[in-house]
Amino acid sequence: MSFIIGKKCVSVCDTACVKSCPVDCIHGPIETNGAGEEVKTLDSVDGLQLFINPDECIDCGVCEPECPIDAIHSDNEDNMEQW
Repeated sequence: MSFIIGKKCVSVCDTACVKSCPVDCIHGPIETNGAGEEVKTLDSVDGLQLFINPDECIDCGVCEPECPIDAIHSDNEDNMEQW
């Protein structure tokens, strides 16, 4: 089991969740060290999103409440296709 970042993150890429991860398993196509501030410096994040590496995730759930757009969910939740 792990957590996943759903489609709400597409074109948002808010990295506020990244610093909460104890094993640094949240990655993406952008720099993720600014806790969301680096997204403001980009021209566009259209079509981009962050992802959680399931091989690195320890399923602690710390990132889930830190996501400001509610895009992080457990991969064992029912109705995963809805998000």
